[in-house]
Amino acid sequence: MSEAPLIGEPLALDLVNTRPTGVDLLATPGDLGSWLALQTERFPELAVPRPTAADLAAVHAVRDHIGAVLDALLHDRRPPADALRGLNAAQAAAPAIRQLEWDGDTVIATARRDGTAAEKLATVLAEAAADLLADPSIGKLKRCEADDCVLLFLPAHPRRRWCSAERCGNRVRVARYYQRHKSAD
Repeated sequence: MSEAPLIGEPLALDLVNTRPTGVDLLATPGDLGSWLALQTERFPELAVPRPTAADLAAVHAVRDHIGAVLDALLHDRRPPADALRGLNAAQAAAPAIRQLEWDGDTVIATARRDGTAAEKLATVLAEAAADLLADPSIGKLKRCEADDCVLLFLPAHPRRRWCSAERCGNRVRVARYYQRHKSAD
């Protein structure tokens, strides 16, 4: 992974943001492993010790479906039916079943999934997309205002304009400063 991925948005946005302009930050199973490692603190169910090409293909498919839906929403269009079907299929491939067990003191419920590692990974990501897309805050979705950035974010503050103040915000401010001082010379 040559460029550090932007993380900290809802998981589905973090996934879509792994494809900034002209770059795929999840080009190889190793890249996927690095990205998953960044996410496992917030989402322990994403811990995959050695992602495979099948895992990568499943993640790419989910990312493409999420991207198509978000692009439609950003442009006030109806999401593509095939993208919604794809996310639904990914969720259905390895649904979580809550198994009840006695631990000696209390009954505990543990979510378990059947399916391949790729199906389980795709299911978790598709469920995160379903959570995001069904959340009323999706109406606040924005694309970064930096000229060369396509990353998406959900602003916590209505005046937020960039995917990251450190990444794009600083770059835009420095460019404006440079233009002002260049014009003054």
